[in-house]
Amino acid sequence: MKTVQGSPIALLPLLVFLVIFLGSGIYYSQQNIDFAFYQIKAPVAVLPAIIIAMMMGRETLNQKVETFLKGVGDMNIVMMCMVFLLAGAFASVTKAIGGVDATVSLGLHIIPQQLILPGIFVISAFIATAMGTSMGTIAAIAPIAVGFANTADVSLGLAVGAVIGGAMFGDNLSIISDTTIAATRTQGCEMRDKFKLNFLIATPAAVLTMIVLFVLGDTGSVPQPEEFNFLLVLPYLAVLGLALAGVNVLVVLMSGIIIAGITGLYHSPDYTIETLSTNIFDGYSNMLEIMVLSMFIGGLSAIMKARGGLTFLVSLIQRLTERRGLQHRGGEAGISALVSIAGFFTANNTVAILISGSSAQEIATKSGVDGRRSASLLDIFSCVVQGLLPYGAQILLAGSVASMSPLDLVGNVHYCWLLGLSAIVAIIFGYPKSDAITEKEPATC
Repeated sequence: MKTVQGSPIALLPLLVFLVIFLGSGIYYSQQNIDFAFYQIKAPVAVLPAIIIAMMMGRETLNQKVETFLKGVGDMNIVMMCMVFLLAGAFASVTKAIGGVDATVSLGLHIIPQQLILPGIFVISAFIATAMGTSMGTIAAIAPIAVGFANTADVSLGLAVGAVIGGAMFGDNLSIISDTTIAATRTQGCEMRDKFKLNFLIATPAAVLTMIVLFVLGDTGSVPQPEEFNFLLVLPYLAVLGLALAGVNVLVVLMSGIIIAGITGLYHSPDYTIETLSTNIFDGYSNMLEIMVLSMFIGGLSAIMKARGGLTFLVSLIQRLTERRGLQHRGGEAGISALVSIAGFFTANNTVAILISGSSAQEIATKSGVDGRRSASLLDIFSCVVQGLLPYGAQILLAGSVASMSPLDLVGNVHYCWLLGLSAIVAIIFGYPKSDAITEKEPATC
């Protein structure tokens, strides 16, 4: 098998996309234009980057196109696109039948005014931990959070940011999450050990997040809850129940669409099969932009990987770690930087872990870093970056549901910022100690 040589030039296409997408948004914001980041759509902004990628390299055009299409058709990308479509359909149908309003009214009956935002975070975290996916959690909970924000007069950004933060907390800790599986397999350690260490680092960030949400959310005013039909809440309860049972996210969302459709047909004589069909298709249409962008980013990442862009990043981190002769903390910092940069350029936390996993294990071995610790850091920093990327799937999905700019959301995902800070503090002070994780076990996995 041919070894791919590292090349920093291979990263140029994605940098071009970021300059166009973020630069145009910042420019229009300074011009006080509404929806500044939607003036030049992201799927259009990425086209020049794709063209540049096709012009670079010595391969034939057909070979470049083939590499691009393989990236578009990657299983992770296809899975994301399916989640986008089904999540859009579920959100559209439940809103049309009155499910969102009914669920918000139920929540206002149960959750105290001061705990609305922390409650959204805890529910999202619980569901994501059980479900093992942040995307499915955001798809299910974000519409409810939007309803809470509109009804309870709290910040829409804070409400949706709480959903994303809770979803990333659960995705990071869940033992059935693909990031957990990838991290433990590449570092050769047990999931339970990685979970214990991960929990000790993530819990302070989660607690601080709830305090921040409690303080910031206290300014909202909750009106008298309206009466509601409990039947309309059933689609959400069904989705949450299936998620907790560990059912595949696609099956969960498809079941939610079916149950919501049946509920609408039963509850309202005016709700017909034709209306249900229209609602489902409208949901598909609402997700077209982020689905196309995900496909293009997947293809672009494949070209950069084939050209050696990601290999260059891995080699750079390894050289910096070795050159400075850093041990333990330096190795941990190198592992964290490696997966963070990989996540930045791939916009997929699982792919970032898989790309950097073997090199992270090599750095861990040379630096004397516990395998459980390297697995935890891989998962943590991949989730931190993924939860803050304005072109990442989680931010794009939540932004689409809430009709918000991706950059407006980034500043409201307090958990991911605090998780990154908590992990950095853990690296600096060597927290937690090995004996706090397991007893009478070897220090490495």
